Amino acid sequence: MKSATVTVIGRPSAGKSTLVNTISGMKVSITAKTPQTTRKRIKGIYTDGRGQLVFVDTPGYHISGKEMNKRLQKETLDSLEDTDIILYVIDGKRKPMEEDGKIAELIRRSGTTSVVVINKMDILEKEEMNEASSFAKRELPESPVLFASASLDNGVDEVLIALFEKAPEGEMLYDESAYTDQPLEFRISEIIREKTISTLKDEMPHAVFVEIADMEYDEENKKVWVRAFINVERDGQKGIIVGKGGENIKRIRKESFKEIKRIFPGSSLELDLRVKTQKNWRNDQVILDKIFNELGNR
Repeated sequence: MKSATVTVIGRPSAGKSTLVNTISGMKVSITAKTPQTTRKRIKGIYTDGRGQLVFVDTPGYHISGKEMNKRLQKETLDSLEDTDIILYVIDGKRKPMEEDGKIAELIRRSGTTSVVVINKMDILEKEEMNEASSFAKRELPESPVLFASASLDNGVDEVLIALFEKAPEGEMLYDESAYTDQPLEFRISEIIREKTISTLKDEMPHAVFVEIADMEYDEENKKVWVRAFINVERDGQKGIIVGKGGENIKRIRKESFKEIKRIFPGSSLELDLRVKTQKNWRNDQVILDKIFNELGNR
């Protein structure tokens, strides 16, 4: 049996989270189209007769002097220190840029075996495919270069074949039924945050944090109740999230409901979703991150 940790790296919005979600079979990582929505390293787990692959989904690698970008870069670099395989996801619709060269350099310097996936093959022109492939083969000549469409689940089986070929022999790290090691509350809060960001788009892409205030699960009667708050810093932001006549919050709740329901198949779900202004929410987010990290590492 084979067992490996696989660190997924790439530029923002390259499709890393979508690929991890497709492979894991369940919603694991936030996949809003707004760049840099994955802020924590999140594990997706895939197990079959060949063994187990544990995917670490990293924030998009972006060169910038902004404090958040520096922190996200550190998240990505830290994840390369202890991994068996690096999976480099390239957005084939974008020309290779400075970030791509830096990522390839990091992979070479790490000395870790790697696999390159050129994503979005379903919408690529022949010229785009050739350009992305040439870049990958030039920068990482030892790595197999594959094409896939993470959103359509095309070429993903070939990616798994390549990863298992490079995976070392070993015992499984998680139970074969697991698909993520993240706490349930965190996964639900990420779903709501994703739907908030995708609904608001450019109006307010990042300045929200989701708090799961209460959650009850009646196993006998198959009922789930969740109360969550979308926290913002200013009253004006609250109005944006609620929307005219409550249209935005209704849409966020509806889209969140569909995703959360998948976590509890066969159970009825009641989602109480509200918006509140909390000026010190950034401090609360730091505290919650620490709690989730501790739970995830147990």
